[in-house]
Amino acid sequence: MYRKLTRLSTRIPPILAFARKQGDTVCSGARVKNCKQAGLTLTEVVIASALLIIAMVPILKGLTSAYLGTTIIERKTHSLLLSQARLDEIKARSVYNYSQSYAENNLSLDGSYLCNVADESAGSNLRKITISVGFDLNDNNILDSDEIEVTLATYITKRWDS
Repeated sequence: MYRKLTRLSTRIPPILAFARKQGDTVCSGARVKNCKQAGLTLTEVVIASALLIIAMVPILKGLTSAYLGTTIIERKTHSLLLSQARLDEIKARSVYNYSQSYAENNLSLDGSYLCNVADESAGSNLRKITISVGFDLNDNNILDSDEIEVTLATYITKRWDS
């Protein structure tokens, strides 16, 4: 009976024999210090790194495009809010001061956002107010035509004689 147990204990089960052929972790006995671990070769690491780099380039390009798109939309939205506020202010002042000219150029509204206001006569009691708002990209405090994000126009009329 002693011989049978010795033969059985020295025999490697087929699963461990397959694992040893494939280079996976194989432990013999109950102790962990007898484990052998197989690592990755340099070729495998280089190929995995190359695949990762190839996959990352389009992802980073997409993230950059999304960020630029978000920045453009944010500037247009902020320009629209500033132009609407300026237009409402002019309409409120025109009720009592219709004869006053509202034309302004390169007026700083909020940080690097600039505003141009054009005031044109459209009739005896009618005026056209055009507001252009944009972000000063080159920091020269002049709103150039390529920096204009939003242009709003409205007509105001004389409400009563002062």
